[in-house]
Amino acid sequence: MSGRFSRSIYVGNLPGDIREHEIEDLFYKYGRIVDIELKVPPRPPCYCFVEFEHARDAEDAIRGRDGYNFDGCRLRVELAHGGRGQSSSDRRGGYGGGGGYGGGGGGGGGSARFGVSRHSEFRVIVRGLPSSASWQDLKDHMRKAGDVCFAEVSRDSDGTYGVVDYTNYDDMKYAIRKLDDTEFRNPWARSYIRV
Repeated sequence: MSGRFSRSIYVGNLPGDIREHEIEDLFYKYGRIVDIELKVPPRPPCYCFVEFEHARDAEDAIRGRDGYNFDGCRLRVELAHGGRGQSSSDRRGGYGGGGGYGGGGGGGGGSARFGVSRHSEFRVIVRGLPSSASWQDLKDHMRKAGDVCFAEVSRDSDGTYGVVDYTNYDDMKYAIRKLDDTEFRNPWARSYIRV
């Protein structure tokens, strides 16, 4: 399976102060890097996606850096698409601190009435939401880019933000490209969001 999926890796458990050039320093020796997308969620750990020119470079990077200790953090490196049968250990690490992917804890803002909400590893963080935004509003807006399986709205010291999980890598990538700096609307407010 050559294609974009097999050339891209997910790098998790990065320190909160990581910079893109440090990621490049970690991975340049494995092959030519086409793209780096660093994600800094409101709560650590940070994560990123690194796309190589060749699939074998991505495989070499996984072999060389999975479990690598970087600045006191043990990196988790795997193919970005997650596809073929995730093991429970893959899901356990998750993106969040304590809870990881776990259900419960109000995920989806009331979606528990409709069954267990589905999380995925294809996550985007949305900043700049109006304070009146609900998870339903966010899910409706982000659906313009693809199949959303989870949406949640939270607040922190920087304002209102959203967490959106897509069912696949392509939809996540498309959302980052097409919905960043777009107008978000609900019946009470409008704002421009950052994805």
